[in-house]
Amino acid sequence: MSAFFRLFPAVLLLATGLVAPAAHAQSANWPNKPIKLIVPFPPGGACDTIARIYGEKLAENLKQPVIIENKPGAGTAIAAEFVARSNPDGYTLAVAPAGQLTLLPNLNKKVAYDAFRDFAPISLLASVPNIIAASPSLSVNTLQELVALAKSQPGKITYSSCGSGTLCHLTGERFKTQTGVDLLHIPYKGSAPAITALLGGEVDLAFDTQTVLSPQIKAGKVKALAITSAERSPLLPNIPTAVESGLPGFVIEGWFGLIAPAATPKEIVQKLNAALNTISQTREVREKLTAQGLSILHNSPEEFAQLIKTDHATWARVVQTTGATLD
Repeated sequence: MSAFFRLFPAVLLLATGLVAPAAHAQSANWPNKPIKLIVPFPPGGACDTIARIYGEKLAENLKQPVIIENKPGAGTAIAAEFVARSNPDGYTLAVAPAGQLTLLPNLNKKVAYDAFRDFAPISLLASVPNIIAASPSLSVNTLQELVALAKSQPGKITYSSCGSGTLCHLTGERFKTQTGVDLLHIPYKGSAPAITALLGGEVDLAFDTQTVLSPQIKAGKVKALAITSAERSPLLPNIPTAVESGLPGFVIEGWFGLIAPAATPKEIVQKLNAALNTISQTREVREKLTAQGLSILHNSPEEFAQLIKTDHATWARVVQTTGATLD
């Protein structure tokens, strides 16, 4: 046996022994520079709002700047792929919407990331229901009237979503399947342009979050037909739920969570989870999120990982049942 192969086990053992202390030192000194927080939508939507509320408090808690980077496009896939390829050193984090990890991978088998292997789940942050809203020019005021009109004009009524493969999109597709209507989907790169299209009369309907639509509803600029929560929202108590409006089981609430690239040291993941637990209990954060129609959530990395797997399987069944596509 050559001298190299006799020495190889010892060299490997030495190298392994050096890596662990180095990783521990990295975790112990973290953070010592600014942290990037990736948002897969343009500014203005629920995801961006959550990122900015939590990002501000994370910066205070960790004593380092937290810089928001908006990377919209491809139904949130561009941001996900960026995070998956990032250095797992705790300096690149992301606010991930449910659709990015559980829905889009079921709709697009070609996405260049694996929801289970490429990310380290840290904690849930918040959840929000969707609202079915209509342009003031559309001659309907209730969900029942919308269904009747859509059935009389198959394929002519349009709806905007915050992107193909998002929860906004699938809410619309599930609505079509459950009611038997034919609506034309018009995807946009985020909630802000999708609602701008509704306000400008470019589309007839929008399926989007309470966070985005609430100000427009209160200002009388759009008509809210139904909300997809299990119960009426205390912020918009006059809006009936979809279930009340004749759609049994039509309850859809999207969650948002914090993730990091896979292989991010467990010590850093735990530090972040503990920081989020503290932040989520502060009165200021709870009031800010509640005012936006968001429910505050927190769980362990293990619980979050299990939720991703469970919801991924659920949306796989929905996609198969509805026949939803990215087109």
